[in-house]
Amino acid sequence: MSETKNEFSDYLSADLIACGVTEPDGAKVMDMLLGMLKKHYPQLNVEEARAEIEKREKVFPCIVAPGLAVPHARLPRLESPMVAIACCPKGIMYGGQDVTTQVISLNMNVSINVMVLILSPVEDPNLHLQVMSMLAKSFSDPANIRQVAGLKNPADVTSFFATGKIKMPEYLLAKDVMRTDFTPLHETDTLREAIDIFATTQSASLPVIDSVGDLRGVLSLKDVLSYTLPEHLLWMENLSPIYRFQPFVDLLKSASDTRVSDIMQELGEPVSEDVPAIQLAKLFLAQETAQLIITDANGRLAGLVSLREFCAKFFWE
Repeated sequence: MSETKNEFSDYLSADLIACGVTEPDGAKVMDMLLGMLKKHYPQLNVEEARAEIEKREKVFPCIVAPGLAVPHARLPRLESPMVAIACCPKGIMYGGQDVTTQVISLNMNVSINVMVLILSPVEDPNLHLQVMSMLAKSFSDPANIRQVAGLKNPADVTSFFATGKIKMPEYLLAKDVMRTDFTPLHETDTLREAIDIFATTQSASLPVIDSVGDLRGVLSLKDVLSYTLPEHLLWMENLSPIYRFQPFVDLLKSASDTRVSDIMQELGEPVSEDVPAIQLAKLFLAQETAQLIITDANGRLAGLVSLREFCAKFFWE
């Protein structure tokens, strides 16, 4: 029976950590980490691992925070996750996502200081997400990335993670799969401001808060369309009178005078960040919703989970 591993440091080994890396090419650094894993785990198929990592990065760029790259893949026939780390104090260039602009470009190179390569069993998405969650908590403070990048030897890196005592949860919670990088709407925002936020965030639905941050409602693009097109138009068979989008013209003319509070919908029952993540799957189906609003212990807005993001995490991320 394999030993139970409850902390991220349990997956680390000194011979799988490279400090003071000066190679400037991130792709070569990743190859170096794969070579280290192969030496430690002779059964690893390096070509299969590299192909799966590259395939995954075409969909999900691995730059997860400024200075941090986490190339990862799920592979068959693995007994437990494999982790290798490269500390690059001077920075290396690696293709991925520019986290400062949220623009994805497969041809873009971004400077990173820490690369964490993770290979996990394809049959156990829960374990994969648990390991990724522990890593995210370890680097929740950007200063930690700079600190780890400058560590001089593998023992110091292992000690950093062991000292943090980031425990693996028994099971994933809503807070482990929610996202917090979104811009909520304020009830005093104008419809014009809301449209601009929808355009720049690519969100289809956003929570609405008041001046002290309390949840007041939710506004979706469907609500904007509904406000634009009165219900009687939906029953018209002949839409020729509005072929030139006249209702949209009228809406845009008054968008700066219309408040979000005028058209937002009542907030459904929010979801506590401490509910088991599997409960979200049930809610998505029962409520026929594409997004759930997550709240903290005080009932304040904590995060969002969309149906697509939820499925991505468990099925292919």
